[in-house]
Amino acid sequence: MQLHDILYSQGFGTRRVCAGLVQQGWVTVSGLPCTDALAEFDATGLTFSVQGVTWGYHEKAYLMLHKPAGYECSQKPSTYPSIYTLLPAPIRQRGGGAAAGVQAVGRLDQDTTGLLLLSDDGKFIHRMSSPKHHVPKVYDVTAKHPVDDRQIQKLLAGVVLDDDPKPVRAAACEKTGEQQLRLTLTEGKYHQVKRMIAAVGNRVEEVGGLHRSRIGSLDLPADLGPGEWRWLTADDLKRISA
Repeated sequence: MQLHDILYSQGFGTRRVCAGLVQQGWVTVSGLPCTDALAEFDATGLTFSVQGVTWGYHEKAYLMLHKPAGYECSQKPSTYPSIYTLLPAPIRQRGGGAAAGVQAVGRLDQDTTGLLLLSDDGKFIHRMSSPKHHVPKVYDVTAKHPVDDRQIQKLLAGVVLDDDPKPVRAAACEKTGEQQLRLTLTEGKYHQVKRMIAAVGNRVEEVGGLHRSRIGSLDLPADLGPGEWRWLTADDLKRISA
């Protein structure tokens, strides 16, 4: 690929802007400066830097974000800032055009924290979001009132939500504290965890009450702080599907 096309695909602006970055000496490739925007490189595994920031070439973007409270999973947020403001501009502009950038795989409420995946691979987003694929997602819940065995058993047996007569069941559920439980779901409905907890006579605490800690067998890394993101590795992708 020509260098300006590589930069364009990775979100560094229009092809004209990318060519300008190269010509002005702002780009190095594998540690060496390059001022020829038409120079061709094998993009696979390529490392380059733009204005001193090092990047690796990714044909498709697969990211994890530790979503903090007080952010909306929307490109056009209504009340709170968007999660996309937590990502650098090239990630938000990848590919150019109307569908530029990565998209969240599903949504977390503004007050829900934890593991959120993002990608620009439409097939991956569909596979991860579709209830047909039953990808397990684990939530750590802090309830307003004490959790008892009756509530756990009801969640495992299935509860009826107001928009569907078919019972919704937890794939797994265990009590982890006086007011805490860990809930595993394999489908995603609007405010599902909160509504399920309400259906058994309890409620999720408004502040710090809901945290997604795992998708598939991929745990949110302990060293990834709120608001931080990183690329998914090949091993991470396998864990998500496991």
